[in-house]
Amino acid sequence: MPSTDRFFKQNFRWLLPGVLLTLLSSFGQTFFISLFAGEIRSEFGLSHGDWGGIYLIGTSVSAVVMIWAGVLTDHFRVRVLGALSLAFLAASCIWMAEIRAAWALPFLIFALRFTGQGMLSHIAIVAMARWFVATRGKALSVSALGFSLGQAFIPLVIVSVMSSDNWRNFWWFSAVFACAGIPVLWALLAQERTPRMMSEGKEAAGMQDKHWTRTQTLRHPLFWFMVPAILGPPAFNTAFFFHQVHFAAIKEWTHFDLVALFPFFTITSIVAMLISGWALDRLGTAPLLPFSQAPMVAAFIIFYGANSPLQALLGMLLMGISAGALATLFPAFWAEFYGTRHIGSIKAVVAAVMVFGSAIGPAITGILIDCGIELTQQYLGVAVFFCFTTASMVFGISRENSH
Repeated sequence: MPSTDRFFKQNFRWLLPGVLLTLLSSFGQTFFISLFAGEIRSEFGLSHGDWGGIYLIGTSVSAVVMIWAGVLTDHFRVRVLGALSLAFLAASCIWMAEIRAAWALPFLIFALRFTGQGMLSHIAIVAMARWFVATRGKALSVSALGFSLGQAFIPLVIVSVMSSDNWRNFWWFSAVFACAGIPVLWALLAQERTPRMMSEGKEAAGMQDKHWTRTQTLRHPLFWFMVPAILGPPAFNTAFFFHQVHFAAIKEWTHFDLVALFPFFTITSIVAMLISGWALDRLGTAPLLPFSQAPMVAAFIIFYGANSPLQALLGMLLMGISAGALATLFPAFWAEFYGTRHIGSIKAVVAAVMVFGSAIGPAITGILIDCGIELTQQYLGVAVFFCFTTASMVFGISRENSH
């Protein structure tokens, strides 16, 4: 515990920007945008499939753009790139507050997803992975607290006071908070962290003691064994939160009954993040990552059969365990296996896959709902998919370790 306290005290000014960026990314995350799904669908006359399709288009384009934009983290300082992303996110929030035309929704969703979920999350994760080496797990777990805090408390506040008449006001508030983050970020990062290994030109190498480029990574079999696991959580966790209003309705619960479970998800994910961060600093990612999505199998089976919010709580806890562990383990995996010299460009591809996953999850589930396949029935298929992702990671990492 003394060493942990010392770690926080010595690195506070570099850890807090990670938390700040991940927290403010909430305004472009699905859990936030989906809070307004009912109002948006009602105002613009959209079905579940229509809204899911719009989300698919906007988010998919943002995933493609991330492949190139994400590389900027290898060339620009965090305070510059982070401030620009926050400014564009604020502008996107103002656009949402004032939008009146349905045709503009795909462009708006692109702007929110690219700046919020895409760039802000990417900048925070790459910074932690690059700035910290021996304590990378701790740093990643701390920075990911922003995701959890936003997901826990923002929905409760908004759902408790929002109405069909005032929903646009919350987007103005979001823009104000995003703008307020800019001077805070600049103040904290007046001097950015430079690890000793980086200052000496000795960035941490990956497998085979080399610094993998993005092209080399994409040609390596292990990357493709990991792709289903990269895709799955953003696709189906996103789908769960995206259709939260519909899920509560078919279960005959109030929306508040459901969002009241979110803090438990958050608490569990925070505990899982901290434990996994502590464990990976000692064991590395190879023994931990392959089984990190196994709790998702049980979670979606529970969501299928839950008859009360209390029963669904267990599913939320299991999903929180997996989400928390993945928030720490996956970012560390790329640095550990492929090195840190080109981590920005490699993570840009990973971020693009994740963003694409968050696009297709809501779209596929929305279309299936319109086709008469109930959401809870789909969750059984999701559980099967996470069985596959677990098997793929186990095989891929075991295969690489045997070489």
